[in-house]
Amino acid sequence: PAQERHILEFWRDGNLYRKSVNARSVDRPFRFYDGPPFATGLPHYGHLLASITKDVVPRYWTMRGYRVERRWGWDCHGLPVENEAEQQLGLGSRRDILEYGVAPFNEACRDLVLRYTAEWQRLIERLGRWVDWDNQYRTMDPDFMESVWWVFKSLWDKGLVYEGYKSLAYCPRCATPLSNFEVNQGYQDTQDPSITVRFRVAGEPRLSLLAWTTTPWTLPSNMGLAVGRDIDYVRVTTRDGEQLILAASLVEDLFRRHDSEIAEVTPFAVEDLVGLRYEPLFSYFADRAAEGAFRVVTADFVSTDDGTGIVHIAPGFGEDDYQLGLAEGLPVVCPIDADCCFTDEIPDLAGTFVKDTDTPIIRRLRASGQ
Repeated sequence: PAQERHILEFWRDGNLYRKSVNARSVDRPFRFYDGPPFATGLPHYGHLLASITKDVVPRYWTMRGYRVERRWGWDCHGLPVENEAEQQLGLGSRRDILEYGVAPFNEACRDLVLRYTAEWQRLIERLGRWVDWDNQYRTMDPDFMESVWWVFKSLWDKGLVYEGYKSLAYCPRCATPLSNFEVNQGYQDTQDPSITVRFRVAGEPRLSLLAWTTTPWTLPSNMGLAVGRDIDYVRVTTRDGEQLILAASLVEDLFRRHDSEIAEVTPFAVEDLVGLRYEPLFSYFADRAAEGAFRVVTADFVSTDDGTGIVHIAPGFGEDDYQLGLAEGLPVVCPIDADCCFTDEIPDLAGTFVKDTDTPIIRRLRASGQ
């Protein structure tokens, strides 16, 4: 440790990092883009590993004669600092923040972001990594934010910006999309209801398609059903005359307790399934039939591992569903607000958190015989 401190003092007193940069011509730059760390957290092992790599590369190009500026920066935006501020202020939701006031909340975040800068500088220096501490940037500084807007405007001027949609992980408490990293931080197993639903074929009151789902709350937004091109399907006729379409390999599992009710099982070609139209479970978006909703399409993600071999599709929820909807021309409906409560488009459930509607939706379907 004594020798280490002596070397660090020698570097610092001699300003060797800056001398190594200034000794190279400005006409021969090597630009190294370093993703800045969150300023609200202490460094950990992952930062040690990444910092060593980020030091080796600039040193290599410096020894090759290139001028390598290594400006240190701080990521001041995002959920980490907001969560920290919420805890200190005793806020528990987006609505609490709005009542507290966005401007004072932002100011509280700014006060927190640089609390660990001294610890970071001490660690980075002890790693032997050379960076420019004198010209640090912060993503919350107006000049930095304006530079981002300048980049965006340049892309806009070149016609490279378009408006579209993407299915993302979402936090209803924070009312914001989440990155995969943020999702994994709070990952936990949960239990969801698994139900099988009858979708009655249009014009055939006794013929239904059996579809399986673990997200009953998305059923009001159903726009299609998906089948597998390589899956064998059958029509199961019960003793009371009802006809149900499902994957052949799943008949035994689905009717295990009701096999005595089966009168006949006959093949149903997948070619005859594709394009078949059915009646919507609910009337909320019945008019979307004119836009291509409520029909059967094929999808490569349909399997017979679980369920019925027929998948309920709600393009407004889920990446696979959304991409399939785009490819097949299914409408996209997403009748929820920023807090994941149903909007007035679903009047009898408006204002209710979506996961709290699983049971009411199941009861309603059971009452209607579906």
